Amino acid sequence: MQRKIITICLILVSLIFVQCSQKVKKDEQKPQSKIERLVANYADVKLETDLNVLSENQKKMLPYLFEAAELIDELYWAQTYSQSSELKESITDSNVKRYFEINYGPWDRLNGMQPFVEGVPKRFDGANFYPRNMSFQEFDGFSDLEKYSSYTLVRRNELGSLITIPYHVAYKEKLIKIADLMKKAADLAEDKSFKKYLEFRAEALLTDKFYDSDIAWMEMKDNLIDFIVGPIEDTEDRLYYTKASYQSMILIKDKKFSKDLEKYSLLLPFLQKSLPVDDTYKTEIPGDLSDIMVYDVIYCSGYWNTGSKKIAITLPIDGQVQLKVGSRKLQFKNVMEAKFDKILMPISEILIDEDQLKHVKSKAFFENTMFYEIGSALGMKNTVNGNGTIRDALKEQYNVIAECKNDILSLFFVTKLYEMGEMSEGDLMDNYVTYMADVFRSVRFGISNDQGVANMIRFYYFEEMGAFERDKSGKYKIDFNKMKEAMLKLSEEILVIQGDGNYDAAKKLVDGKGFIRDELLQDLYSIQKARIPKDLVFIQGIEEASKLN
Repeated sequence: MQRKIITICLILVSLIFVQCSQKVKKDEQKPQSKIERLVANYADVKLETDLNVLSENQKKMLPYLFEAAELIDELYWAQTYSQSSELKESITDSNVKRYFEINYGPWDRLNGMQPFVEGVPKRFDGANFYPRNMSFQEFDGFSDLEKYSSYTLVRRNELGSLITIPYHVAYKEKLIKIADLMKKAADLAEDKSFKKYLEFRAEALLTDKFYDSDIAWMEMKDNLIDFIVGPIEDTEDRLYYTKASYQSMILIKDKKFSKDLEKYSLLLPFLQKSLPVDDTYKTEIPGDLSDIMVYDVIYCSGYWNTGSKKIAITLPIDGQVQLKVGSRKLQFKNVMEAKFDKILMPISEILIDEDQLKHVKSKAFFENTMFYEIGSALGMKNTVNGNGTIRDALKEQYNVIAECKNDILSLFFVTKLYEMGEMSEGDLMDNYVTYMADVFRSVRFGISNDQGVANMIRFYYFEEMGAFERDKSGKYKIDFNKMKEAMLKLSEEILVIQGDGNYDAAKKLVDGKGFIRDELLQDLYSIQKARIPKDLVFIQGIEEASKLN
């Protein structure tokens, strides 16, 4: 009996030891320090695709494009943080160094650009585009109109006066290398339109004149490889939102998927005319070359590799190019799939009503994202009352209102196409519930950027219209009819604000709804406790891309 008791005790001790060991092991896997938790906000994703679809010449092009993209990365570092090398060398903690690399500097891009490296001050809004000691009054009094150019740096001369330096002069050495690599790639191009684009874009980098290369890019239709490169987006400049950052992407087109979406490209003029607003506000018809393309991303550098990663984008950004030839809506299939699996679905399981969870679908996520990009291309670029461009009329409110428009029109277009019978595979309810779930994915970034503020406006507009309800457990359930009604009303309100260039109405909307209230903060905290990543960090390079070769 005594032996049996001893045996049982030994078994119990063993079980307790195993359970404790498992608990310790499990605890060890969880991020322990603040910086470890910050790094864990990003999920690693390999950028791969099937390179067997490429010809031998196309495969030979890739090393040139990868090298060019790496140089673009160096240019972006110079634009965003000039002391990066010195600070990085001084960092001894591997996690801090890793987060420094992810954020391209010591400021957290998922947390309002707050510094995470000890001793680093608040980020200068002008990044490295302007002198840090430049005052607003000094800039206003600076008579050189090139100060407003997207492709100039503002610097001081030896006397301390402000001067402008064109990008192609300031970064001449590296730009010559990039252009040379692009020309070598162009020599291998079998597609004549891609060859033309690479040559035109290489020249544009050396002159800062991008119009012709944008037109050449829009004329490309059959190329399998694409290389988007240059100073494009201006949101790194948080002082005047004028200076464009260097960025690049190497893409492999999914030709079948892109072909399947051609019918939506043909419907763009119809969708513009169908906007839920008076005819006065929809007179601008997209150019004939407008299209939708689907790609896998195999390399991303510069601004596009920072913080929250793109799942889609509409290019060219130049409104004059869009009016003349249209725009291309690029959908990044492999990045989108990763965000759905690693982020959106886990969030939905926490916050979406169990009866509606079945409606959260990757197909709906893709469609909603695609029509967001279409929303960015449609609508208007100029006011209807002669007040110039919408951008100029809405001033600092422009980007937030534009994001609102793109977001809400995506749901409008999906609804319209289902009603027309142009979309029939699936259930419109999938798009509505997935749209709601994606709001939570987006609002986690807070209101530190324009997209974040737009997310809050959309969320609280829906709430006030009764488009969803939240139960005591924190689960959300949408009311389809009320959500549709709210969507139509917000679409009209945003389009009228833009068309009228109504700055006061835009500011009122932003001030009234562009912030996070306490109840939503609790829901975001429940997501954070579940350790669901906020975004992705790419494992990329020629070796990663060629693994399926």
